[in-house]
Amino acid sequence: MTLMSPGAQAASHAAGLGAAGIDQVAVVVPAHNEEQFLDHALTAVGAAADRLAVASPGTGVEVVVVLDACTDRSLEVAAGFAARDLRYSVLPVMFHSVGKSRRAGCRAVLDTLGGSGAVEGRAAGIPARRVWLANTDADSRVPENWLVRQLELAADGADLVLGSVEPDAHSIHHELLARWHARHALAENHPHVHGANLGVRASAYLSAGGFPGIDRDEDRTLVERLRSGGAAIVSTDTTRVLTSGRTSGRAPGGFAAYLLALAQP
Repeated sequence: MTLMSPGAQAASHAAGLGAAGIDQVAVVVPAHNEEQFLDHALTAVGAAADRLAVASPGTGVEVVVVLDACTDRSLEVAAGFAARDLRYSVLPVMFHSVGKSRRAGCRAVLDTLGGSGAVEGRAAGIPARRVWLANTDADSRVPENWLVRQLELAADGADLVLGSVEPDAHSIHHELLARWHARHALAENHPHVHGANLGVRASAYLSAGGFPGIDRDEDRTLVERLRSGGAAIVSTDTTRVLTSGRTSGRAPGGFAAYLLALAQP
């Protein structure tokens, strides 16, 4: 067996991200009045995109911020990112629905790339199977390895990557955080589904019908469809996302509502 130096191993692995996996990544971030968190969320996504640019220079990245009926400074914040960095774009909508917002963000990406018409549609000359849709939330911060790790798993054959989330200890009472940890094992092969930390191959997304236009559980519904369709699914804690620990959220029945229920005696 011939051993490679750590540097050679890293170079070989980075080359494999594009050669065996994904050529184009789109990050979709739905937001409804998230001026408090949006700057941090988009900064974290940018850092993950920068990390991917180093690991896989040939892989394109774009970030679509879907502003749903925002009446605060969310548009100003998102527009600032778009003005400074061509990877960011802003999509204003009036849905009052996280499911419709996620769906619109993914559709905008695939329409622009020419890949939303069919499962075998091609995005700018790239097969849909080589396009990756990464999803997070406007009140969450992804880690720097977020996109690199998802694409590593995609290169190994994953159609769907379900990451873990953890409430930000600075935004949640310590007793509630302890209750949350008691019920959530942060480990590989975890059973959880979070729209704040979900990546899916575009071909699998299209074959499953995409995110449903519903107000809650759009992430779970998509995952159920993918699972019944035989998609290759990986659940991992290696891409853990830090999310707001607030108990008053923007989406009915979302993570904040869960935390509120968990806080009840």
